[in-house]
Amino acid sequence: MTDEAILRRDFGDRLRLAGEPTRRDALRLALAGGLGVAMPARRAFADAPTPKRGGHIRVAGYASSTADTLDPAHASNSTDYSRLFMFYNGLTVFDEALTPQPSLATSVESKDLITWTATLRQGVTFHDGSPLTAADVVFSLSRHKDPKTSSVVRPIASDMQEIKATGPREVQITLAGPNPELPTILAIMQFVIVKDGTTDFSKGNGTGPFLCKEFSPGVRSVAVRNPNYFQSGLPYLDQVTFFGITDDAARVNALLSGDIDLAAGIDAHSAQQVKSAKGFAIFETNAGNYTDLIMHVDAPEIGNPDFIKAMKYLQNRAEIKRSVFLDYAAIANDQPISPASPYFCADLPQTPYDLDRAKFHLKKADMAGKTVQLVCSPAATGSVDIATLMQNSAQQAGLTLDLHRVPADGYWSNYWLKAPLAFGNVNPRPSANILLTLFFSSTAPWNESRWKDPNFDKLLNDARTEADLTKRKAIYCEMQRLIHDEAGIGIPVFISNLDAHSERLKGLRPIPTGDLMGFDFAQHVWLDG
Repeated sequence: MTDEAILRRDFGDRLRLAGEPTRRDALRLALAGGLGVAMPARRAFADAPTPKRGGHIRVAGYASSTADTLDPAHASNSTDYSRLFMFYNGLTVFDEALTPQPSLATSVESKDLITWTATLRQGVTFHDGSPLTAADVVFSLSRHKDPKTSSVVRPIASDMQEIKATGPREVQITLAGPNPELPTILAIMQFVIVKDGTTDFSKGNGTGPFLCKEFSPGVRSVAVRNPNYFQSGLPYLDQVTFFGITDDAARVNALLSGDIDLAAGIDAHSAQQVKSAKGFAIFETNAGNYTDLIMHVDAPEIGNPDFIKAMKYLQNRAEIKRSVFLDYAAIANDQPISPASPYFCADLPQTPYDLDRAKFHLKKADMAGKTVQLVCSPAATGSVDIATLMQNSAQQAGLTLDLHRVPADGYWSNYWLKAPLAFGNVNPRPSANILLTLFFSSTAPWNESRWKDPNFDKLLNDARTEADLTKRKAIYCEMQRLIHDEAGIGIPVFISNLDAHSERLKGLRPIPTGDLMGFDFAQHVWLDG
């Protein structure tokens, strides 16, 4: 959603009284009144059944390792994210339109988009009974800025120059420059609030809808209802047991056999199996999820710009969309901003599937007739099938791709970011700036292809502080062009997120930041019957 749309919605009553004002008028009204997130509550669905309380569900995610964590600063996969939202809350939270809504904060406001004030909700307690205070918020946000924490969102948090308590329930955040997206940033899962001074995160002592009864990294977590949760009536369930089953077929079989009630992130072929089984259903979320081909730009041979171009020409995007994802996908163009974003650059020329061009660039890179290893795994959605298609295409262009298929277990810790030619899988992010900061800036914690461009970094900062929508979109378009032309990333399609569940499980609705309602399913679902 564009800033203009947000402004028109948030200040709709005032703007209608003035009669269809310009964007400049809307911005002036917003700044005068304080741009914030004291917004309408999430919309209700008229045909939705009445939720029922009670029951225990078992949920299987698709990632699991001994590195699983309840420390928000180190959370880096879907399993971590789901658990964070069980045990903690952020100051804001996303709705279905990716609009930040109040959560622990009743408002987050600014008059200049630089100095922001967050007002905390009254009566909120941590699981250990201690009350939520401004000190907890200051501690939670500040630790992401500390290099010793090694937070995965440090590049984003570094924009918060000063974070201080200005009252028992009031926190002031001063940014390095104007940024209208702070309420959005505060809804990211890593920015959930922990108790001041926490060093042991294994207990999950947050303010969230569930208490942590058990947490065994790489094994499972058991969450039980928080009787003192500040959200009236939530959660509906008594208990959620969550664990990872990294093999897609095993995850689906566990669902169909009744061992679990919800299976996250299944592939398109498994979706057909689930749809044909009585009593089960598919939950689809259209988002910017993608599996990408990663080529380290600093690696011998692999990092040659002509080799990188050749590999992009070897992606048969239409065939990948059809045969790998059974059309649960949309064609992409080697840059990470999806058509759902207001900053999507539609003018960027589409990279075609072109064996002749691939052959030309392989020869120019002195790679014709050579063999290179391509690492793929079920852990990166669809990557084994994508790799197989590319292997066949590469053979026709004069390159041998030696596919190194590795198990899902350990893939993210042992191969992702390490193998010079491999695959990643990137969950949707709520804004273009957040996505680009985390994956493409020179200081990004997950800079997959090791591509660094000072001009890109400058543009990223410019976009963050540019108030004019047209100018900001032009900046984002230029960044997409740079990634498309120069980065060692090939993105063939944007993949729909598919979860499979028992029809007894109700309450799922799409929040396009990932699977399982943007990983925030636990407090919203219930069992019927």
